[in-house]
Amino acid sequence: MEIVGAFNPGVIRYESDVVLLLRVAEAPLRNSRGEVAAATFDPSSGSIEVQRWAPGTKGLDLSDPRIVVFEGRTWLTSLSHLRVARSTDGVHFDVEDAPAISPATELESYGVEDPRITFLDGTYWINYTAVSQHGISTALASTRDFRTFKRHGIIFAPPNRDVTIFPEQIGGRYAALHRPMPEGLGDAAIWIGWSRDLMSWGDHSFVAQARHDRWDDHRIGGGAVPFRVNAGGQDAWLAVYHGVGRSSHRYSLGALLLDGRDPTRVIARSRAPILEPDAPYERTGFYGGVVFTCGVLAEGDAVRIYYGAADEVTAVADLSLEEILSGMS
Repeated sequence: MEIVGAFNPGVIRYESDVVLLLRVAEAPLRNSRGEVAAATFDPSSGSIEVQRWAPGTKGLDLSDPRIVVFEGRTWLTSLSHLRVARSTDGVHFDVEDAPAISPATELESYGVEDPRITFLDGTYWINYTAVSQHGISTALASTRDFRTFKRHGIIFAPPNRDVTIFPEQIGGRYAALHRPMPEGLGDAAIWIGWSRDLMSWGDHSFVAQARHDRWDDHRIGGGAVPFRVNAGGQDAWLAVYHGVGRSSHRYSLGALLLDGRDPTRVIARSRAPILEPDAPYERTGFYGGVVFTCGVLAEGDAVRIYYGAADEVTAVADLSLEEILSGMS
């Protein structure tokens, strides 16, 4: 296997460090025959299995670099795990030698991806995407020290991803934004769910969807964990999310302003993206034209966004909260 990307990190401050939980994507080494390959985790043996196809195989669909489609079945071209990186300044990171969370079950056989970190009740809760032949689901883990991790299993069944858990209870319950992915009827949109124990989620309701003739007119989904702001004297939550343009196919970032007591109510939304894929490392790469965040550090007016660029590298951007809020309506 070879590493083909380190991107889409969750982020949190822990003691004196800024901690990233990186998605590290690996792919089978290429061979001299130029075969197409995909790797999966086999929970029964605890090993990685590699499937290969000869070039030009009839019925082989490689139109999307992220997947291999053959005879009605889909594989991923990479297998991801999660790895801790630490920094004292938030820019220069030391990546740990061993994975923090790797595929371990049948429901993670295609990898674990896109972590978000929420600090609640003295514990760091990590929700991440679990991918398998059964679909795309969301799992939960926890840690107190970013050295040992406890897994709690699936909290949102397939197809569901882009989950962000709010960093405090609201009205005596935990809340999480999530994105069901309807097929055949309806469009992917941001919803909210509620829980008493972080494991069982219900009372779901719709929050926001793609907007016609706007920069996010094709598809939207959650991004970073929401954080509290004062917006013109009003208590609110700010959630950085991703949106995709129908004609451009670009993944950009915007912000949702949600009512502080009732986050089902959208107060305002970014008129234009707050971050777009403009730099060379954002426009080109494994999957070009993408900026995608799972983690933000907000301190005063400073909003530091850690994000994946082109599904390949991790980048950071510093924004002003005041400017973000002024660009919403």
